Amino acid sequence: HLAMSLPLPSERDHLRPRIDMIVFMIDLKSKYSLEKLEASLVHVDIGYFLGKVCFLVTGAGRLNCSSIDMNAIRKLGEVYCSPVIFCELELEGMRVTTAQRLLRMLQICAGHVPGVSALFFSSMMRNSADD
Repeated sequence: HLAMSLPLPSERDHLRPRIDMIVFMIDLKSKYSLEKLEASLVHVDIGYFLGKVCFLVTGAGRLNCSSIDMNAIRKLGEVYCSPVIFCELELEGMRVTTAQRLLRMLQICAGHVPGVSALFFSSMMRNSADD
């Protein structure tokens, strides 16, 4: 399911499936996408960030066109203890790789991978990103 911003409309809460993972997308070419994301973050319970949220940053192949400070994006990942994934969606190979990575993360967050919890997986991603 896609949403342009949070909070989600409440009129269909009883029909909405369980939310296993939230992927916040940031377009490096648009300061507006970062502003909208920051406004949406306040609608997510802080406990949910532990292993069930990631930030997907698009336009990573064109940093010279970026209108967003990269340090601000890295800080989001640190503050919310959530992985930051950089990708270039205009390249088919990168799109496929990113989709596969997100799907694997979703399988873990939904509890479909025995022996791996979302919290453990998130801490592994953070440690590998810090190296």
